[in-house]
Amino acid sequence: MRTELLERYEVLPFPTKSDEHWRFTDLTGFDPDSFSANGSTEIASPDTLLEIDAAGIAVVSEAGIRIERAAEGIRFEPLTDEHPLLYSLVGSDEKFAAHNAALWQHGLLVHVPKGVVVEKPLYVRIANAVEGGSLFWRLLIVAEPESRFTVIEEYASTSPDLSGYSNAAVEIVVEQGAKVEYVSLQNLSQGTFHFASQHAKVGRDAELDWVTGGFGSGKGKVRIQNDLAGPGATSRVTGAYFADAKQHLDFDTFQEHIAPNTTSDFAFKGALRDEATAVWRGMIRVEEGAQKTNAYQENRNLLLSKTAHADSIPGLEIMANDVRCTHGATLGQVDREQLFYLMTRGLSRQEAERMIVRGFFQDVLDRVELEPVREALGAALEARIPQA
Repeated sequence: MRTELLERYEVLPFPTKSDEHWRFTDLTGFDPDSFSANGSTEIASPDTLLEIDAAGIAVVSEAGIRIERAAEGIRFEPLTDEHPLLYSLVGSDEKFAAHNAALWQHGLLVHVPKGVVVEKPLYVRIANAVEGGSLFWRLLIVAEPESRFTVIEEYASTSPDLSGYSNAAVEIVVEQGAKVEYVSLQNLSQGTFHFASQHAKVGRDAELDWVTGGFGSGKGKVRIQNDLAGPGATSRVTGAYFADAKQHLDFDTFQEHIAPNTTSDFAFKGALRDEATAVWRGMIRVEEGAQKTNAYQENRNLLLSKTAHADSIPGLEIMANDVRCTHGATLGQVDREQLFYLMTRGLSRQEAERMIVRGFFQDVLDRVELEPVREALGAALEARIPQA
């Protein structure tokens, strides 16, 4: 099967700017096959954005996966090729997803049985540690009916100067009446290309609360899809990102309402400085039988320099006639009057910008239920403003 998947990867066309979903992301000069995982002998454990008391801990790098702690009563273990839900949501229909499907070696299964509540988060740290190396990571989360738990994954590099290739696939199955909180924080080196396909299926009366933070990598794309597959299903996705230097961040989100009486709420905010660029493309699709859908999406960007740039492309595709779907997108510079007011009160320009950035992101941060994650996101955003 892996041989067939590799062959599929090889025949799929490499994305170019002539492809609609890649129109603003130029991969010229990038060759994913030029990276190698050779040279790593120990599982790396780089610095983290957050310190958290976890029920389960896994650490992953090119050298392998290590389970440091596992909660009782659940499956928190290395993922194998034999799992029946593997590839059920993220398959091989796209170039980078196919590359992951063919070459992943280190994956994690999080399976929480019916009715089980895990009070403390389950945490996994994924590290690119090899110069010029590649890391193919895969995560499968299964929430049986009425279960409740939190999974946090954090991507990092062992060196800020490291050059690498990160390719991730995440599949989340939330069954009837379950609630999953999923947090994905990306803080890779700016020399790393990062691609991720993350897809969730939310069942009847189930709830998914998703937080994504993008701070690192030099270029790539993160694809996020939520399928509201059962009546009463709810998903909320909160995104915060900050890019500087010549970083290019690309988020491609898709809310698919399949069943009636479902709700989705996507809110992404980003700040950019220097010559950084960002792309957000969002699509709400409502199938014919998904009456009483309530869907919202927004993307707002704050530019901290005249050379930073952001593109927002919201979209709606509605086949039902009794729905409520709205979207919004804004782009703006720092308010000079706000900046002047704060500086006249004794703040330096950097301190004033930091306060404005915090205010810009505050409503997004308020959506994050976990306090350690909320504080880590706020600190990471503020830290990107240079000190005086």
